[in-house]
Amino acid sequence: MPSIASSSPPRAWVRLASGRRIDLLNPSALDFEDEDIAIGLSRTPRWGGHSIWEWPMSVAQHSILVLELAKAKSRSELADRLQLAALLHDASEGLMAFDPISPVKPFLGDGYKALDTRLQMAVHVRYGLPAQLPSDWITLIKDADKASAAAEARHVAGWTPQEIRQALGITARAPAADPMVRRYGGKPWEPWPARLAAERFQAALVGLKPR
Repeated sequence: MPSIASSSPPRAWVRLASGRRIDLLNPSALDFEDEDIAIGLSRTPRWGGHSIWEWPMSVAQHSILVLELAKAKSRSELADRLQLAALLHDASEGLMAFDPISPVKPFLGDGYKALDTRLQMAVHVRYGLPAQLPSDWITLIKDADKASAAAEARHVAGWTPQEIRQALGITARAPAADPMVRRYGGKPWEPWPARLAAERFQAALVGLKPR
């Protein structure tokens, strides 16, 4: 007997830690809570999950690092909305719990790019950020993101300085010291356990989001 094709639109439901559910293909700004982003990012590893430490660095920790580097790179105190944009620059990855390494992304196609964009836009709406960030915000966040990648490649993933330049193509200058140590203590560049990363990310988010 021939199969009957469904006329229903495709859906990709995920149940989040808060108990809410989100359709990744058609997300809404009302589908998630602060804790869902924090927990999702804390359980999503950077660098394909590889690390010279006991566990990988999470995107939650990376996001806080980018925020700290953006503040350090700025010549003046950053407005809360810009700090929030820096903290949430990878928030879409927490909702889908997936962070492919950069060279792989083009092979995932336009569908993945559109999905990622829709999720990020839902986050921007939820936290009162513009759909398209101002160009100077984008530049500052990208510069901090590249500096973070340079440091993580060396101190978390274990690449040598020569490999970072030649194999990874990362030319940004890494910070001389881990700015997270000044704020949180601990060993420089050591990845945090997921629970701790989630707690710190959520605290930073609650401190910056609009009241």
